[in-house]
Amino acid sequence: MFLKNWAMKSNYKQLGVYVKQVDIRNTNNTVSYLRGVSSVFKCLIQSKANTIETDMSTYKIVSKNQFVFNPNTARMGDKIPVALNDGDDCIVSQIYPVFDIIDHDILSPEYLMMWFKRPEFDRYARFYSHGSAREIFDWEQMCEVELPVPSIDKQREIVKEYNVLVDRINLNNQLIQKLEEASQVIYKQWFVDFEFPDENGKPYKSNGGKMEFNKDLEIEIPKGWEIKKLLDFCEIKGGKRLPKGQELNDNKMGNPYIKVADMSNSKFIVLNEQFQFVDKETQKSISRYIVSKGDVIISIVGTIGLINVIGETLNNANLTENCVRLTNIKNINSDFIYHYLFSSIGQRIIETKTVGGVQGKLPLYNIQTIPVIFPNQRLMKNFERTIVQINTSLNNYMMQNSKLSDLKDLLLSTLATINN
Repeated sequence: MFLKNWAMKSNYKQLGVYVKQVDIRNTNNTVSYLRGVSSVFKCLIQSKANTIETDMSTYKIVSKNQFVFNPNTARMGDKIPVALNDGDDCIVSQIYPVFDIIDHDILSPEYLMMWFKRPEFDRYARFYSHGSAREIFDWEQMCEVELPVPSIDKQREIVKEYNVLVDRINLNNQLIQKLEEASQVIYKQWFVDFEFPDENGKPYKSNGGKMEFNKDLEIEIPKGWEIKKLLDFCEIKGGKRLPKGQELNDNKMGNPYIKVADMSNSKFIVLNEQFQFVDKETQKSISRYIVSKGDVIISIVGTIGLINVIGETLNNANLTENCVRLTNIKNINSDFIYHYLFSSIGQRIIETKTVGGVQGKLPLYNIQTIPVIFPNQRLMKNFERTIVQINTSLNNYMMQNSKLSDLKDLLLSTLATINN
């Protein structure tokens, strides 16, 4: 009833008045750009479908500023896959409805897409999905969606405000990537190529630095460096699967739950809109399996060997059973462990420690016995001082993005109160 009342405000208009369905097929195979629709990010994504020997002439063409959605809402979580094509023509599955706005001077495509990104729209669509074997939110129901349609100038003003936030987030992400690349370059130069500054400030290995072969790593390392086990530096603990019958939610209620799918090639893993949550009651039963800021996590099933450092926004988040966490790190810092495990040396060792066939796994004992290069304390301190400066900038940009994301969500939430 709440959803119905929400959708029937007096200043709302039915979407069907402003849109029309489009069904143009790829008859001459002029378009080969096959795309799927992401329910998480609500955008067009690379299709995972196997298209070998597939007749692409029956697929639907989606042109710029046209919309496409997946009507099958079953097993999609709490978010409805809908996207606006803001680029070149592409093709999508025949089962996806494609539609266009009749008059862009009355309803802005970007404004409508903002409406689709609201969690309230997702709840509405899930509530009105129907069917037993499959839950469907079809074209007729999409046309019954109601929303405020202010003047086109007002819509464009709102879109402009939203894009300012999105553009700033994207810029910060580019800066974050460059900083992470810089720290990786420094680590590789010092601890993979062994060209760290010697006592005279010159690259060690290329200026006659003494090396010796290490049988554990099967490479030459600087003479006098130690090799220790990962267990010597930290505690290694597993994550926890959800209790039977419990499910994750997308409404940000409770504690964030870190899955392997949430991990990336970035150093720090931070909270974003992709994350799902466990409710407070469920969290009580798995509260021992939480991560802390600065912990290092490793994926051990599925995509094995992803490495991340826990950022501030995920302090006390729950961790999947498909990862382990390195915590209570001592005599070494989490940055060094991260870069070591992320490096070509670390990834090669992880590969040798992985067991199993098709469904490989990285066992806890094998992680504990991973050999780790341990340089002298002077060099370790120099590396730490260098990386701390980069991390400070990284964390500043990430905190900015967290606040900008909150403002973005707030702007989306205010759409419901807009008057004509």
